[in-house]
Amino acid sequence: MAALKNEVKSFIVQALACFDTPSQVVEAVKNEYGVVVSRQQVETHDPTKSAGKGLAVKWVTLFHDTRKRFREETAEIPIANRAYRLRGLGRMAEKAESMRNLALTAQLYEQAAKEVGDVYVNRRLEPEKPLGSQADQQHAVAEYTLEPDENVPATPYL
Repeated sequence: MAALKNEVKSFIVQALACFDTPSQVVEAVKNEYGVVVSRQQVETHDPTKSAGKGLAVKWVTLFHDTRKRFREETAEIPIANRAYRLRGLGRMAEKAESMRNLALTAQLYEQAAKEVGDVYVNRRLEPEKPLGSQADQQHAVAEYTLEPDENVPATPYL
């Protein structure tokens, strides 16, 4: 195991803090610094793993600070925002429908309904459980059905 410069160690710790896998970090270190490291060597820089239990306090602090900042900045990533994803799904559905790809359109509608939340989920309780008991919450079965919109014909006009 080759001794790494602090710059490379910092890069490895920050990449791991951003939830990159050891394999991804190995490839990134090779591309960025031209240094070949093993996955096992990379894992020693992750304080959340048993291999990284002896990591210096300096690197543990950097890891936790980076991870905290990474989680806070996730909200600024557009695709992490539901409205952004729904707009994209809407554009894709329109394009799929204009191409007459009805199977893809249906899948995109289903995905959008799931994205919104309980619009797509129809919960049904098991009949042997009394209503209002806590048992019915544990044994609820999720059944997915796509309900048609009101005042819209079930079949298209041709």
